[in-house]
Amino acid sequence: MFEFKLPDVGEGMHEAEILRWHVKPGDTVKVDQPMLEIQTDKAVVEIPAPVSGQVSEILAAPGKISQVGDILISFQTAATSNAAPSAPEVKTAPAQAEAESKTLVGAGVGGGPNRVKAAPAVRRRAVELDVDLAKVPPSSPDGRVLLKDVEAFALNQANAPAAPVVVSGNGHAAGFAPSVPATNGHIQAAPITSAPTFATTPAHTAPAGGEERKPLVGLRRRIAERMELSWKTIPHASCFDEADGSGLVALRAQLKPAAEKQGVNLTYMPLIVKAVVQTLKRFPVFNASLDEQTREIIFKNYYHIGIATATPDGLLVPVARDADHLTFLELSAEINRLSEGGRNRTLKANELSGSTFTISNVGSFGGSTGTAIINPPEAAILVTGSLKERPAVVGGELVKRYSLPLSMSFDHRLIDGAEAGMFLAALKELLETPGLLLLNAV
Repeated sequence: MFEFKLPDVGEGMHEAEILRWHVKPGDTVKVDQPMLEIQTDKAVVEIPAPVSGQVSEILAAPGKISQVGDILISFQTAATSNAAPSAPEVKTAPAQAEAESKTLVGAGVGGGPNRVKAAPAVRRRAVELDVDLAKVPPSSPDGRVLLKDVEAFALNQANAPAAPVVVSGNGHAAGFAPSVPATNGHIQAAPITSAPTFATTPAHTAPAGGEERKPLVGLRRRIAERMELSWKTIPHASCFDEADGSGLVALRAQLKPAAEKQGVNLTYMPLIVKAVVQTLKRFPVFNASLDEQTREIIFKNYYHIGIATATPDGLLVPVARDADHLTFLELSAEINRLSEGGRNRTLKANELSGSTFTISNVGSFGGSTGTAIINPPEAAILVTGSLKERPAVVGGELVKRYSLPLSMSFDHRLIDGAEAGMFLAALKELLETPGLLLLNAV
């Protein structure tokens, strides 16, 4: 009997939630076949089958929190089936298989040098559509096969599949990075008999007109835990303002064509991030955190900006690291990459942690403003609303102008209302006169 234990996928992870199984007892699996998805603090990690064989028993149900080293599943392999009755059971994976398993889990694309580069979600889709990844031409500059490549290949195969394939118009949920559309449609295919059966968490449904209960699992569970921690431990306070966004609109219109020539879709977010970073340097306590044990304020001289991003499963916060050392163009490309990776759930754990200040753009889905819950252990979070034309009184006359609503929640243990007001006023000045950003731009 081959027993597979929860591996350490890095980033100091000690436990993970069992999110969903793609196999069930009695299934015959092949090595590297998608087997299991686990949820760490923020990232979803797909674990492939470490061996070929038949699933004997699943020992960790969806929703269970397992510790590193816990046995998750057991297999009956050819080696164990043919072994003499007196032979001892194999309790751990051979070194080579275990190393390969860790590589596959940690990198998502591990294996030998000839292994096709593809994210776990892409590999799973290829199995569903009965597509050989080795035959799919990659469209990514680094040779990585993307989801759209697999779906396009499935549609264009010379031999049509026995079951019809229908292209659905459903799009992905849009993220918080403005002007970063997510319009790729899914492909819905009839079940393929050779593909594994996908197990789901059963819903407990009451009689008609009654109640429906579903377990709080996955990313939504992690979000709930983080929000509870933030609200219970951090005394929140908020302040509001509104910036004239006409300068931002004009600057983006001027820079956007040049950025597109270099293959970058320039959004408003990198301009806002640069303004935030310069303001944080003037007011360092907003880039700090409180050590709960020693009661010391930790001032951070690095600027890792979290960009709240909506996904179908809930909110993620990808992190643009060292934002103060990136040019506008580099920052824009990085934000675009992180937003897409967040929506597709392909980011690694280290890309979803370590932020020092977070920005949430509710304007990307039409919101005007709101108050946000602080992302612990940070000291503050900024909310930007929709940048659009609104009526305003200028010089005693009613005119139309672009306005950008601003809202900030802050830790009242570290920051007073007066200081929060000064922070927003300084940020507002930079946003209204974005040319000032060039004075200290990298």
